[in-house]
Amino acid sequence: MTVRIDRRSFLLTGTFGLGAFAVPGFAQSPTVASGRGFTHAVASGEPASDSMLLWTRYVPATGDTAELRVELSETPDFAHVVAGGSQITGTWRDFTAKITVDGLAPARTYHYRFIAPDGSFSPVGTTKTLPVGPVDRFRVATFSCSNMPFGFFNAYAHAAARNDLDLAIHLGDYLYEYRTGDYPALKDQVAGRTPLPATELLHLADYRIRYASYRSDPDLMALHAKLPMIVQWDDHESANDSWEGSAQNHQPEEGDWNARRAASIQAYREWMPVSDEPWKAYEIGTLATLFRTETRLLARTQQPDVAPLFKAADPLAALKTFRDGAWQDPAMTMMGSQQESWLSHAIAQSVRQGQRWQVVGFGTIMGETVMPQDALSWITPDAPARAKNYILAGVAAAKLGLPFNYDNWGGYPAARARFLKGAQALGANLIVLSGDSHNAWAYDLAQDGKPAGVEFAGHSVTSPGYESASKTDPKVIADTLVRANKELKWCDTSRRGYMAMTLTPSSASNDWIMVDTIKAHTPAASIGHSATIQRGRNSMA
Repeated sequence: MTVRIDRRSFLLTGTFGLGAFAVPGFAQSPTVASGRGFTHAVASGEPASDSMLLWTRYVPATGDTAELRVELSETPDFAHVVAGGSQITGTWRDFTAKITVDGLAPARTYHYRFIAPDGSFSPVGTTKTLPVGPVDRFRVATFSCSNMPFGFFNAYAHAAARNDLDLAIHLGDYLYEYRTGDYPALKDQVAGRTPLPATELLHLADYRIRYASYRSDPDLMALHAKLPMIVQWDDHESANDSWEGSAQNHQPEEGDWNARRAASIQAYREWMPVSDEPWKAYEIGTLATLFRTETRLLARTQQPDVAPLFKAADPLAALKTFRDGAWQDPAMTMMGSQQESWLSHAIAQSVRQGQRWQVVGFGTIMGETVMPQDALSWITPDAPARAKNYILAGVAAAKLGLPFNYDNWGGYPAARARFLKGAQALGANLIVLSGDSHNAWAYDLAQDGKPAGVEFAGHSVTSPGYESASKTDPKVIADTLVRANKELKWCDTSRRGYMAMTLTPSSASNDWIMVDTIKAHTPAASIGHSATIQRGRNSMA
């Protein structure tokens, strides 16, 4: 059973035609024999007040192994090395290295570099430990959905050029698994922005090569070298609309799903500055706790499939039966009972400790969103049948209070209710950060008619949104969506970029940064919208 009426199928019908950036030597994957030395600069992640995970990749000129050292200094000349570590890497981990260094000072910026056996140095990166005690301000940049062939990673470039950010977060779809020509179509692909391999990602070597291609992007390398990044996967790091047992974009002839899933996880953990822990909490002094979650591959139950209901003799009756029955099944879960229990206890501990904010990152949107009745006017008469059917299905479902996207929390209402009720009962000051949708949203989350928190949902780095499948004025689409959805306070369905959230003890504000274009290589951007929540209110209104 697969979900045939989904958001991405709708977006696939649009016209894209976005820009590109040709990286010197980009077509040559560093995993092939000619790639030697430090191939992909450096990165850092898993920040704590006294430690940091540092990443690089080094391919020796001869042999299958190499022992790397890393050193940290508070000055760029490394006149005084304050900490370091070492690791042996080799073919078994695609020559990547991840070294966690302890003994660091809180809220401190460090310069770091790796040293190869031949004495050569990696490029120098900077990273910053988390603070302890009272914190006046902390600023986080949040990214999602970076499909390389659609355009430049200008959002990364803009953030990397800033000097006021403390941390980066990537909520998933860091790369895409499709073969060349699938998403985007060949006619819309940008010259010089075609990652390897040309085939769909199925095996460990495929995923490794795709990471090597993406990590060769200079703007992405610059961002990783500038800031520590907390990363979590969503679906495209494995396959579209993935869940525990399979994915929409996995077919029987493509082999065993568990083998593909394992390969995608291994490559992710090799190439990303992330620990092997599936979920984790990060303390920002007494200001906030950030929670990294996993909502795709380890315990998520299969998304509801509503497509067959529209083939019933009475589709509305079938939808009503679904709404009152299977849709409400408490066994439907995004996180699984183990992670739900962990997150509940971790939020409780954060509240008991007096942390001012509880910030949870999810791969997909939690805010309730239905298709407006006016959406029928968004589609032109000559629009593809898939686009028309998507809108028609969403409008019909909305008449019964059903969402149009079942791959996000809209497909798991009982799990959503458990999470929000728990946050309310604990007295959390909840902020949800989410991605996946390619569009920008601000929600006041509610449960049982009471405020439960806010959601800042991020637009994509490059992946197309509603504007790719409709000629309607994006402002009209946004206004219609807001009017039709009680929790939705603002949205933008046409621009790309990233979010920049500022936390203070009394308030949290979020800027949706809109890049000028992704068709040309330029970091030019501006603030498209800002929203603020006062502590203790759990709503922007």
